[in-house]
Amino acid sequence: MRSIWNGTIGFGLVSIPIKMYSATNQERINLDMLDKEDHSRIRYQRVNENTGKEVKWADIVKGFQLDGEYIVLTDEDFEKANAKKTKSIEIDDFVEEKEIDSIYFDKPYYLEPTEAGRKPYALLREALNKTGKVGVATFVLRQKENLAILRPMREAIVLNKIRFQEEIRDIADLNLPKEVNLDNKQVDMAIQLIDQYTTEFDISAYKDTYSEQLKNLIQEKAKGQVTKKEKVEKAPTKSKDLMAQLKASLEQKKKKAS
Repeated sequence: MRSIWNGTIGFGLVSIPIKMYSATNQERINLDMLDKEDHSRIRYQRVNENTGKEVKWADIVKGFQLDGEYIVLTDEDFEKANAKKTKSIEIDDFVEEKEIDSIYFDKPYYLEPTEAGRKPYALLREALNKTGKVGVATFVLRQKENLAILRPMREAIVLNKIRFQEEIRDIADLNLPKEVNLDNKQVDMAIQLIDQYTTEFDISAYKDTYSEQLKNLIQEKAKGQVTKKEKVEKAPTKSKDLMAQLKASLEQKKKKAS
């Protein structure tokens, strides 16, 4: 794995030198965009809007428009804005992970200590394990301040980026059911259905089957075979049919279990 960020974890006055690695690997089929007329690939170019000429990556800089003029920023400028946050993951607080709603969770990263940081890294990991707490930290990655939690996972400390509160849209903008008169029998039956489907979570039981099915379809099209489109239409359950559908769901689950 190739590290994407090098710096330190700030734990009080303890400084732990680390490298950061992406913890996820997205498996997806690479599809090219083509011209439907002759199937030529569509390419995107970085073009100067004044000259119309393509610009090389090496000649591109970043700038902020202020009063109609661009202020060009260099890598050094981004560090000068807050040198500490560009080089350090500063733990500000420790909290219970269950207090953080899942809507805030974003992307996970592995943190690996350098040789000099192995002992303080192990100390932080052990302390997190013993207390059951997670560290809340801030740091800068790719010119953006990030909020994150640090938590132990087996021998590793994992950094999970989490979203700031202002990044979450308000549910008040949604048209949601508020006061609905629910039949107690229906609620009890819905709970029974949940109980029937309740199991211990095993991540290995869930597979990406769609990618494999898409690959098969591509192979079939390459051979000139035409796959019949499966018709999938689910009508919303009407209020008067709710009890019957719940009962049928319970029976279906019982038959599968037997």
